[in-house]
Amino acid sequence: MGPGRVETIDDLDELTDLVSGDTRIYIRYSGGPDSDAEHDSMDYEAGVTLPGLPVTNLWPEPWWPREPIDWIARRVCKYLDLAENAPDRRPWVLTGKVAGYGPDHEPLVTDVEPIAWIGERAVKQAHERYLQRFEVGRDSTART
Repeated sequence: MGPGRVETIDDLDELTDLVSGDTRIYIRYSGGPDSDAEHDSMDYEAGVTLPGLPVTNLWPEPWWPREPIDWIARRVCKYLDLAENAPDRRPWVLTGKVAGYGPDHEPLVTDVEPIAWIGERAVKQAHERYLQRFEVGRDSTART
């Protein structure tokens, strides 16, 4: 990955435009590219070194019938608790090569190319949209 400054995307629409391109964009909550380059990723439960960084894809699946921004807002919010419980973790976006899948079915990427941090304003916009557009917390046991 290498040192260097990474820009900040501070608008959800800007993030959506970025994800709407041809490049596969992933999101990761961590200390950032430099911090992640300092150590291997681990499956701590199994005591196994992972062959790449665990990430979540940001692009909508082909079956997704809603606007891409809804998918992206939901993905940004999926691991917000990681940042809330550890202030040194922030969301950032990257590209990379999928080397396998982790124990929770998440892509594990190598050849990581950092793109940008996701700024607080964009996270707040994503969270607001997520709360407005989804029945947060509802699962398949709540069928009506």
